[in-house]
Amino acid sequence: VQLQASGGGVVQAGGSLRLSCAASPTFRNYDMGWFRQAPGKDREFVASISWSGSTIKYANSVKGRFTISKDSAKTAMSLQMNNLKPEDTAVYYCAAGDGLESDSTAGYEFWGQGTQVTVSS
Repeated sequence: VQLQASGGGVVQAGGSLRLSCAASPTFRNYDMGWFRQAPGKDREFVASISWSGSTIKYANSVKGRFTISKDSAKTAMSLQMNNLKPEDTAVYYCAAGDGLESDSTAGYEFWGQGTQVTVSS
């Protein structure tokens, strides 16, 4: 599975962005997730959604502000980010995997190239 993330940009604190992740050919029955990596820091979990859509998880730092979703055709996934904060600044990556560890990078086999999100104060 090849993944392509898009939608990053520069936004002021309090603003919104919507990230998209396109899969080729499809996500199949993989679970999907978003991770982010700030300069000098490890890649961290942001959100995940199971292949069926029945299980969704968020990092505590984004809960209530970010929403993960996917389309029924299993070709696209999105991350709606509202009320952005400067600490959300990072490169955001989408990923697909078997979901055994949905909040860990170890649970994902396929990764997109990343899209930069910069939140100014």
